[in-house]
Amino acid sequence: MTEKGKVYLIDVTNRDGVQTSRILLPKLSKTMINLYLDEMGVYQSEVGFPTLKHEVNYINANIELARLGCIKSLHLEGWCRAVPEDVELSFRNCPGLKHINISTSTSEIMIQGKFQGRKVFKDLLKTTIEALKTAKALGAETVGINAEDASRTELERLIEFIIAGKEAGADRFRYCDTLGADDPITIYERINALSAATKFPIEMHCHNDLGMAEAVSVAGARAAIESGMPTYINTTINGYGERAGNADLVSTILALKFSTGLRERAPLDERVNLNMAWRIAKYASYAFNIPIPIKQSGVGANAFAHESGIHADGALKDRRNYELYDPEDVGRGEPDLLQSGRVITTGAYGGVRGFRHVYNGLGIHFKSDEEARRVLELVQYANLHTQKPLTDDELRFIASYPEVVKKILTVNF
Repeated sequence: MTEKGKVYLIDVTNRDGVQTSRILLPKLSKTMINLYLDEMGVYQSEVGFPTLKHEVNYINANIELARLGCIKSLHLEGWCRAVPEDVELSFRNCPGLKHINISTSTSEIMIQGKFQGRKVFKDLLKTTIEALKTAKALGAETVGINAEDASRTELERLIEFIIAGKEAGADRFRYCDTLGADDPITIYERINALSAATKFPIEMHCHNDLGMAEAVSVAGARAAIESGMPTYINTTINGYGERAGNADLVSTILALKFSTGLRERAPLDERVNLNMAWRIAKYASYAFNIPIPIKQSGVGANAFAHESGIHADGALKDRRNYELYDPEDVGRGEPDLLQSGRVITTGAYGGVRGFRHVYNGLGIHFKSDEEARRVLELVQYANLHTQKPLTDDELRFIASYPEVVKKILTVNF
């Protein structure tokens, strides 16, 4: 349950983040991200597209992990277009799905550009309500209605969209700054007006085309908080996403926890564990094969580096002179993902002796070579699946849930 007057995080790395051009993310890596988000105390993960065949086994496997208690509190949410056919397909493919966001364009520029006069706003609103009712009828516990390009949509139209969704049983409205066109002041004013007119929970989905995704997200959240509603911010790990990316997960948490203007006025869900920041950022960087920028907040190589004489002197005397938070606050100092020095690894072409040596080092002991070989074959295939050495956490997960991992690594056509 969510509470009024708090900010909750909905991470969309596994949906919007994987839409980053020129990258891919294996299904095992998407699952590990969900496990880390759950451990981090994030409220919800947008796991992917239940309408896509190559996503279905992975999504169902993650729903099973939640049923088994491996994923403890993280809501697993699918995404599809706001049309009844897509909603029906989503629940036919993933009958255990409990949370879904449905999306349609609302700005006149997009409606004209996409539909070329074949549809108008009223048509899309009608279809969205039909899709919403379909999702609820098929067992959805929560349904979010997304206004694509909300930042370029007239307020009166957004109010109509929200109220229609609210009356039909929607649970949240997603304000999509799809082109990253908003600024902090404008979104504050717009969300304030929308909240006053609708008294409905709003989530911020902001892109970084103007370099302001985090600032715009927290400004919008503060406006929604002031209306007395629970509010939500969409993030991606390391800010991955289409074009210039989305609001970065760690930067958003840091802003909410350490900004003098936000700490009290936009309190963050207390379950969020900032200490997981380093671990999740490093893993995502490894899985996506995208380096973390040197200046990235909290987790960049220079986030706690000082060279200027005045700064170095001040930081050595008292870190509060030049640092808002400690490296330990973001979990820095955790072991690297991969060992160095003399290493015995296990992968696509490893043998059982080296395999058991690696797992013994992880504290996992097999009763026999036969038992070890069953997991070894899965590890070998997982290594081919990810196309990179498996991390210790991935190896632990595979040994703990081999039957679920089999589903994650397969596709049915």
